[in-house]
Amino acid sequence: MGGNLARFGCNLTRSAYLELELSKMLPEIDRRRVDKLLALFDAHVPARARDKVRYGHSFRGNSVTLFERRPRYNDPSVWGQLAVAQFRRNARTRLWSLYCRDRNERWHLYEGVAPTQKLSSLVVEVQRDPTGIFFG
Repeated sequence: MGGNLARFGCNLTRSAYLELELSKMLPEIDRRRVDKLLALFDAHVPARARDKVRYGHSFRGNSVTLFERRPRYNDPSVWGQLAVAQFRRNARTRLWSLYCRDRNERWHLYEGVAPTQKLSSLVVEVQRDPTGIFFG
């Protein structure tokens, strides 16, 4: 892999490259905390609507994407998903930032709250959705 990286102007060894990639990942203890915190979205769905809407999230590096799942109108056995919000943690500062999507599905920094160490405050902002950008 080191040779492949050198071809792209990078002089990292394989172990240094892997260490760099691992440093970008959210630590397991933080992943468990995020799991518990974002599970609240699904828990707030009334029992009568659980067959129509669900929430989930996925991890990628230091970011977590919250998504809403619904059955497709033309085939209710197939569930589609739509990204609602993204939370990104800066590995250096350890601050979380909140991102919203535009109509072209590009992520942009949400300006309604400043980066913070408390992910829970960003989750509350998404739940409140004062601008209507997350849930419409």
